Amino acid sequence: MPDQKDFIAHPGTSISIPGVRWIAPSSHTVTATMREAEIVSTQLAPPVQLFCATSKVTPQSSSAANRHQVKRRIAYLHQHQGFRMSHALSFHLLADNWPIHARLARFNLSRLKPGYIRADWRAAMIKDHAMQLEEGEFVETERARVSDIAATAPQEASAFVQWFEKLRKEGPGQGDPLFDWLASHSTLADMRWFVAQEAAGEAGFEDLVAMAQVKLEGRPKLEMARNYWDEMGRGNARGMHGPMLSRLVERLALKCVIEGTVWEALALSNLMIALAANRRYAYQAIGALGVIEMTAPERVARVNEGLKRLGLPAATRRYFQLHATLDIEHSKAWNQEVLHPLVGADPRSARPLAEGALMRLQSGARCFERYREQFGMTN
Repeated sequence: MPDQKDFIAHPGTSISIPGVRWIAPSSHTVTATMREAEIVSTQLAPPVQLFCATSKVTPQSSSAANRHQVKRRIAYLHQHQGFRMSHALSFHLLADNWPIHARLARFNLSRLKPGYIRADWRAAMIKDHAMQLEEGEFVETERARVSDIAATAPQEASAFVQWFEKLRKEGPGQGDPLFDWLASHSTLADMRWFVAQEAAGEAGFEDLVAMAQVKLEGRPKLEMARNYWDEMGRGNARGMHGPMLSRLVERLALKCVIEGTVWEALALSNLMIALAANRRYAYQAIGALGVIEMTAPERVARVNEGLKRLGLPAATRRYFQLHATLDIEHSKAWNQEVLHPLVGADPRSARPLAEGALMRLQSGARCFERYREQFGMTN
């Protein structure tokens, strides 16, 4: 990086300088050089959000130790890399990951919905590019966490499917006590909160399948088409799976908004959309979708039991009732008609397929842990 080259982040975009990434707040522009960073504004509201772009510092909590670690990193930059921060600079450390995933969730809502030609399309593309970079950093962080385990996945087709199917019992988050508790102990208020989180984090399975199958061939493409057709109710509007969940949300009078959703649920949705929408993650998307089909039935069956215990009629719980049985057959077909031929045709696909499955399970496990905290399940 040239010693005095300026880097400007317009509102809502980001720049990188040694060890630190600055995200410009909604109404300000940040200018940075190799030797100095300062805010081009005297009115800091909200303050700049500071993220550390090094694996040694991950400000995911507001603990004193964490803040001290970040300050030490900044001091290191000051002393060893010629980076100087203005004393007048105002910033705050994020208490958690919610702002990051709220931004990504809003970005996903915007980029996936049908739109119209805009006069400022060039500026919109620049902003979208900045968000895609942030999205990529998020996915790569998640991928790094599962990389070592994914590397152990066999590259022979039948052996890979056997390895994959073991994730049903041995993968992250499997057998989580949350779901027995929801079935037998949750109150209606508990269940309303849970469904609101799940619905707000729902990325739309049918759309993810449609995006993931682009340019596939033969058996994998045909099986994903059959899966999509089932998700779409086989052409019957009342049988479409997405609206079934919407009807449950309406019956429970829920308001599913980003502001009321925990970051773990937002991250789950953001991950699935990132994998399906970026072709470099095509195999990860297929692995993640396959592991959803394989692991969902037991969980949704327990949720259905809880909803039934709380007095909700069968028509309202249809979304969970249906997936408790249908996904068992979907999973068998996915493993044999999608995963097996993909690995058989190209053994290199085994690792990214495994990465996708593990990332999805890891993200789900993170949600379950957060939900248990919400419900006071200390064990």
